[in-house]
Amino acid sequence: MAKDIEFADDATSFAHTQQFQDIKNAAHEHLLTRIEELGAEFGRWSRQAIQQFVDLEIDGFVRMRRIPLNESEVRLVAEALTKELAGFGPIEDLLADTAVEDILINGFDDVYVSRHGMLVKIPVRFADNAHLLRIVRRILAPIGRRLDESNPMVDARLPDGGRVNVVIEPLSLDGPVVSIRKFRRDPLRPDDLLANGTFDQEICGLLDAAVAARCNVLVSGGTSSGKTSLLNALAFFIPKHERVVTIEDTAELSLNHPHVVRLESRPGGFDGAGVVSIRDLLRNTLRMRPDRIIVGEVRGGEVLEMLQAMNTGHDGSMGTVHASSARECLYRLEMLAGFAGFQGTESSLRRQIANAIDFIVQIGRLSNGRRRILSITEVTGLSDNIVATQELYRYEPIMEGGEEQDNWISLGIHPSSPKLAKYRQSLGNDRGADSFNDGFNDGFGRGGGGGGFGRSGGGFNV
Repeated sequence: MAKDIEFADDATSFAHTQQFQDIKNAAHEHLLTRIEELGAEFGRWSRQAIQQFVDLEIDGFVRMRRIPLNESEVRLVAEALTKELAGFGPIEDLLADTAVEDILINGFDDVYVSRHGMLVKIPVRFADNAHLLRIVRRILAPIGRRLDESNPMVDARLPDGGRVNVVIEPLSLDGPVVSIRKFRRDPLRPDDLLANGTFDQEICGLLDAAVAARCNVLVSGGTSSGKTSLLNALAFFIPKHERVVTIEDTAELSLNHPHVVRLESRPGGFDGAGVVSIRDLLRNTLRMRPDRIIVGEVRGGEVLEMLQAMNTGHDGSMGTVHASSARECLYRLEMLAGFAGFQGTESSLRRQIANAIDFIVQIGRLSNGRRRILSITEVTGLSDNIVATQELYRYEPIMEGGEEQDNWISLGIHPSSPKLAKYRQSLGNDRGADSFNDGFNDGFGRGGGGGGFGRSGGGFNV
């Protein structure tokens, strides 16, 4: 048994050497010659038939060339060439690994993967940039997307629901740069996120109540912070009888809901014609009788249509925004609206934002790779021409036994939205506490967030 493990380790080490690459390349040329002799017949073979063909040919090739390889090394070469002919070469195993979240390739010999939020370099490599480009084109072939010097950048959805982004020369200076984002086939449920420590039971109850009560929610966070996974989980709280329309640049959402209409924007053709933007889809969605609209990512002029929809009866809508805090999220909405050519005054824009958005859920990826909800902020109105907010929960980890433990603190303020009146009653607080909150809210704008204060914390304006 120990010898088997030792041989396996030796074979794995061999797979990462230049000798392995040289032998594999020579064997690949031999196989291509044999495939040309077979002609169209090879194209009809199953993967199992290809594997048997490769095993026989490689065994003969090694004997004929008298290459000094043991049985396990020959098997490694044969497996690599089977993946080369019938799959996606060096990254096939990574694509099949459910623990891998991202595959990042910076040229043929520089490959990183992300597992559980942590990015690490791995010894996987391609023969050269031409080899990498050949595999990339095989990935893109079922999608029908073009990749060449005239169109050197592609962002597309994979058939399995993942996303691939490719940049090649002349834009990329060190060979093809490939970014593959994988998504779970079964979206994470709220219970899964609760078990993973993304939030605690109290926050889960608030999110459940907010979604069920048709509050408009924005999920804010950085790249790979878990925004899409959280949005998928929030969809579990949507009542089954409602019609949900999702709009995305590259479809990533996988909502576990019986009535979902999925829309995806379309890039232009070679001449730039035929573009269908998220903004176009949002305008059309308003004519599709949606109960809720979910925008995968708000990053352009579609912000105006989204705010309009939230302000004209499509309560319960949701979306994600790239931002580092709740206040930055509001600033970003203003900036995007300005870029989109908003014609009104700053005051009218902020009033629209304040009336449209109910909650901003800030999520982040910590230094240890864990993804956590960092804060939940309620938008409470407009005060002194500033969008007033109050922070309800904040993530503040504590040290116990020399290790950092998750900890969320409540700022002691109930959500003030009229939509959550039943939720406030269910909290079981006495009337005096409610009276205090009502008085506090009356003093500082709609539902109160301290609109006249300039810093975050304790329910004052962020």
